[in-house]
Amino acid sequence: MERKHVSSSNLSSVGYDPDTKTLEIEFLNGGLYQYFDVPLNIYNGLMAASSHGTYFDQYIKKGGYRFKKLR
Repeated sequence: MERKHVSSSNLSSVGYDPDTKTLEIEFLNGGLYQYFDVPLNIYNGLMAASSHGTYFDQYIKKGGYRFKKLR
């Protein structure tokens, strides 16, 4: 999945596959995670947020989405 670099103190890059509703997030510490069944509006909100890290924490991490650690 192609990810886009984001300017954040926590996140490095973000990718999204609208067909499978899979969100992929790479963290600055090197961790790479996939989150499943994430609606497009959540991805769009993350990319438009003034703080990507805060949005991630509020709407994705605390949103209860299933996830898998890739590395």
